[in-house]
Amino acid sequence: MQALGIERLTPPHATDVQVFVMPVDAWPLSEVPLAHATEVETFVTEKRRNEHLSGRRLLGQALLAWGVNDLSAVEVHRDEFRAPTVRFIQGVWKRTPLPNISISHSDGMAFVALSPSSQRVGLDAEPVGRTLAENAFDLMASGEELERLREEPVHVFRAWTGKEAVQKCLGMGMHLNPREIEIPIGVSNREISIENSNIQLQYWTEKGYHLSLATTASGLAEPTPEDLLLEQTRQAMQAQPDWGVGCKTQRKGA
Repeated sequence: MQALGIERLTPPHATDVQVFVMPVDAWPLSEVPLAHATEVETFVTEKRRNEHLSGRRLLGQALLAWGVNDLSAVEVHRDEFRAPTVRFIQGVWKRTPLPNISISHSDGMAFVALSPSSQRVGLDAEPVGRTLAENAFDLMASGEELERLREEPVHVFRAWTGKEAVQKCLGMGMHLNPREIEIPIGVSNREISIENSNIQLQYWTEKGYHLSLATTASGLAEPTPEDLLLEQTRQAMQAQPDWGVGCKTQRKGA
């Protein structure tokens, strides 16, 4: 994978999550099997288009490393909050669990995190050299947390990336107000509670980036069209014991 410019990152604390990074580049749509032309056409700027295609390219390579051998059998689905998930294309009829995903872009780099299906995951990254004006602190923090960030601004990107990672982990994005997420300052690994979810959050720096990774237990997966059809078939069989598929045969002499 390094030949493609893809590298693995190493969270400092034990985790089942795999994290990958690669430079953003102008990938042609034909070389990004998980991208859809209709979505790519919606991006106004070349920068945003390249970020999207690079993120999907990296996601494809990460899935191959995870063990998903046929990218033509899967697609990226977005829910009402625009949170992405990977699922099998309708009609494939595969039941193998797929990993949960998180995608991030920052300062010319694309990042992808994959977690087992039993965990939801959120990843965010910001370059170490980036600064944030103090008058923007109150857009993401309040109360004691805001005062501590003003006193110790060196921790601002631990809070910034941590809140973004939690938003992604819960699948809510900016629908969850960052002021409602309090990130422990000066701690690299901590469990926090948000909206009845216990979230494991860890923070580290690598490859010149601040990185935050959030995980929590998954809820029930959204049923696929195949799941719904199987359930309808099961209900029909229970309602009509004589219901069957195919022809009935009778042995001679029975």
